[in-house]
Amino acid sequence: MVHGMGFRDGKYINYWGRIPKVFENHGCEVFYGNQDSNGTVEENGRSLRQRIYEILETTGSERLNVIAHSKGGLDMRYAISGLGMGGYIASLTTVSTPHHGSKTVDKILKLPTPLVRFVGKCSDLWLRMCGDENPDAYNVYLSFSTDFAEKFNIQNPDDPRVYYQSYAFKMNNALSDMIMMIPYTAVYLCEGENDGLLTPDSAKWGDFKGIVKTNSNRGISHCDEVDLRRRKLSGREGSGVSDITEVYGDILKELKKRGF
Repeated sequence: MVHGMGFRDGKYINYWGRIPKVFENHGCEVFYGNQDSNGTVEENGRSLRQRIYEILETTGSERLNVIAHSKGGLDMRYAISGLGMGGYIASLTTVSTPHHGSKTVDKILKLPTPLVRFVGKCSDLWLRMCGDENPDAYNVYLSFSTDFAEKFNIQNPDDPRVYYQSYAFKMNNALSDMIMMIPYTAVYLCEGENDGLLTPDSAKWGDFKGIVKTNSNRGISHCDEVDLRRRKLSGREGSGVSDITEVYGDILKELKKRGF
């Protein structure tokens, strides 16, 4: 399981909430990427390459199934295509990964560069204290631009040995998640419906499974996707998911059907 930007895999505070337990309850062995939270795609790709070797040696497995959230999907795609790790990966499932960049980020990057760099340096300082070895927020911001995405996708084509699938989500309105209210509004004004950070169109890659919907009017935010609150999204029954863990249970069933 490969995390996104701004958070590390921790022993006591897990990025993925209750989700790993879903896989463990079905007999899966779960490992984490442990890459920097603010590392560049290239740096994190190299870190993930080493991590893959470690897991393979520990388990004796030939290939791994990887689930990556947000920027973690780009990190893994670089490890697979840019660093030749495709022979060790059976499948890559990306959850709200900015495969096609963000027009909102394009606009943010038009702000004075010294200002953007200063914000990044402040973030880097904090995350270095939290354990990052090579945080580089400014270049991470650049990796969310549409220009970077276009070049990255050309330079890192899919490996035919790997099954790629992707999932997208969206909040129904700004009040769906108070944590994401401000970024949701900014992205909505620039690009339309989103999960608080990313539009569904940007998340499409490989076998696109569509936009996951809840059985309530709340929608699913970028934070909900990794079970930030450690609780159900809704107490209702009916069409759509009431708990984000259901989504990951379905991912597991789908991979099993495909022989992974």
